[in-house]
Amino acid sequence: MKGMVIMYTKNDLIKGIASIGIKPTDTLLIHSSMKSLGQVEGGPDTVIDAFIEYLREGLLIFPTHSWEQMNEKHSLFDPLTEPSCVGLLTNVFRKRPGVVRSLHPTHSVAALGKDAIDYIAGEEKIGTPCAREGCWGKLYDRGAKILFLGASLKKNTFLHGVEEWSNIPNRLREEPILYKIKAPDGRLIDRPFRGHHSTVGDVSQFYDKMLPVFLDKGIATRGKIGDSDSILCDAIGMADIVTEYLKKNQKLFDNGEPIPRDWY
Repeated sequence: MKGMVIMYTKNDLIKGIASIGIKPTDTLLIHSSMKSLGQVEGGPDTVIDAFIEYLREGLLIFPTHSWEQMNEKHSLFDPLTEPSCVGLLTNVFRKRPGVVRSLHPTHSVAALGKDAIDYIAGEEKIGTPCAREGCWGKLYDRGAKILFLGASLKKNTFLHGVEEWSNIPNRLREEPILYKIKAPDGRLIDRPFRGHHSTVGDVSQFYDKMLPVFLDKGIATRGKIGDSDSILCDAIGMADIVTEYLKKNQKLFDNGEPIPRDWY
């Protein structure tokens, strides 16, 4: 009937997850917009249930970033209580039984499934947002997939990582902030930290200029999960091609100029 609102069930969502090309054994990180999904029976808990059930043999990861609120005055990061600033689903997921959260003061992730504890280990030793040896670099090592569930590639934190690993200038603060991280045993860990900073502003607003390239090369695929127009990307493919392009132009993401067609 025209104008009728569709109410999606968990099984409907699982069908969408499978159809976009995700496998139950995958390592999958999700950038998400709950609103984009439309009406879901049971709300955000059903969405989380669908991904947990489908990724039963894999590793499910959500970013649980706190960069928005961490600063010189709010400098203590407690992974058990600090809210995520990147959406409703990330906060629902981080509170689920069995989910573990990395000890990264600004760019933590929460994980559930195969090797979750090993995956998040060591983040308290990292002094930058997306170090190669941290959780964002491990996505490359694991051949992960990154799902943009109704989210734009402007939200592609992984590309912050690729820029960091490529030593792109004008991306990090010169002077560190001293954060404290509360470990599970109650210890407070001092962590001098150089956060994101650029004199040209937020470079992530230009990350979506890579989407036509990713689609052209089969690194990204489009699909529908609920009402959400979603994009599934291959982490290795994204990193390799962006690294290649950054060698050609270190200021690739300083502006929104399209990628030259002869680079494809």
